[in-house]
Amino acid sequence: MHLCVDMQNLFAEETPWNTPWMKRVLPVVTRIAERHPERTVFTRFIPARHTDELPGSWRRFYRRWADLTLERIDPRLLELVPALRRLAPPAGVVDKRVYSPFAEPALPQLLRERHVDALVITGAETDVCVLAAVIDAVDRGYRVVLAEDAICSSSDQTHDALMTLYHNRFSQQIETAEADAILEAWR
Repeated sequence: MHLCVDMQNLFAEETPWNTPWMKRVLPVVTRIAERHPERTVFTRFIPARHTDELPGSWRRFYRRWADLTLERIDPRLLELVPALRRLAPPAGVVDKRVYSPFAEPALPQLLRERHVDALVITGAETDVCVLAAVIDAVDRGYRVVLAEDAICSSSDQTHDALMTLYHNRFSQQIETAEADAILEAWR
């Protein structure tokens, strides 16, 4: 299954959370999602309703980003970017309130129902939500294939650091490949 993380207007447009690389990787992510939209799940990061809704460090986080809480944000920003939104359905969509999509019961349930044992992961950001998804997928025993040219970050330095970490530290549990190689193998 293809797990596409947070390719939303919130990160694609000129917001405080803009991820400039998203425009560069979007055509690659789209090619992967179009191959088997019925075997694709998109996640959407849904911010807290207000600054004090979530506990602990999330409060500090949303106090810093108060303009991006649900009570202030344009709801259109929460939607998938148009190139991907048109694929759902048949692609699934799982909303999440924290970095990892596995924190929401809907994703593990969907993967169990479909007897999924491997995930191709794409999306944003390499060093935040993609990282959380990848580590949780590994912890749950999934084969993880990270599409190197279909992930992005707002920081070149931390993107590169994570790619080094994936290659050097997790090479037994996380595979990396270019989209062309993934699509060639995914018939």
